[in-house]
Amino acid sequence: MANPILVTGAAGRVGAVGRTVTELLLKQDKAVRAMVRTEDERAQALRGLGAEVVVGSLLDLDSMHRVIAGCETMYFGMSVSDAYLAATVNAAAVAKHHGVKAFINMSQMTVSQMSITETTPSPQHKLHWLAEQALNWSGLPVVHVRPTMFLEGFFLTLTPDSVRESDQIRLPFGEGKTSPVAVEDVARVIAALLADPPPHFGKIYHLTGPQSENMHFFAQEYSKALGRTITFQDIPVEPWRDELLKRGWPVHVVNHLAAMGDLHRAGRFDRLSDDVLTLTGQQPLSVQAFVRKNAAAFTAAAKAKEA
Repeated sequence: MANPILVTGAAGRVGAVGRTVTELLLKQDKAVRAMVRTEDERAQALRGLGAEVVVGSLLDLDSMHRVIAGCETMYFGMSVSDAYLAATVNAAAVAKHHGVKAFINMSQMTVSQMSITETTPSPQHKLHWLAEQALNWSGLPVVHVRPTMFLEGFFLTLTPDSVRESDQIRLPFGEGKTSPVAVEDVARVIAALLADPPPHFGKIYHLTGPQSENMHFFAQEYSKALGRTITFQDIPVEPWRDELLKRGWPVHVVNHLAAMGDLHRAGRFDRLSDDVLTLTGQQPLSVQAFVRKNAAAFTAAAKAKEA
């Protein structure tokens, strides 16, 4: 039997990158070892799909040996965390020890504008940049994947309330352009890289959606998808940051999101790449198609009123 492909973060919510990569690989009849943090119904669901599920922590050396031993190809991804660099180095050290032959690393596109003298206000961006340096120094056969902002993040997590309640997208993006990408497109790229890694070793791929436009344009896309007029309302970064903290969001995550707001205002997310199409043969999902696909999240309140 073939060595299993390791996917970290596999127990994320339905639609998360690790979970989606696992599902795609299993549909291709690949042997998959899915790493999860806890034994719960999500782990059981992955077993039901045919994955070998292993419980472990990216920060625990012993569990990482159990997770990685026997795998020659692996995908490393971790959510926003102040322990991100430690987790990356831990995984890389154990992967090196066990002779992993392909390490696909999830990074962030903002890293492409960083260097030893240039950074951003986001503590997470700095950790991603350092993590890439460490992986490059490791000597492992690495491929870096740098997506731009996820549609599932700002657009699906942070805009539905205001769209439902006031037909407004309220974000601190100013007039800056952005090119958000869907998780499913990023997952398709990663699955393609895991299926045949050698041609991609040492390369960096930048993943964006099909359009880079300002939020007024995307408000029109929301309008077309939902069949009602949606407008964009720019809001200051600091009050928005304070509101996220009041909701109980972790400080590290909020500082990262606030920095992304500032970077959007400065035009730093105005980037486009054909890498999704080149690597998968399929165009990435547009904002209009994404909003239409998730229309219930933006219209539930309106439907309730009509009822």
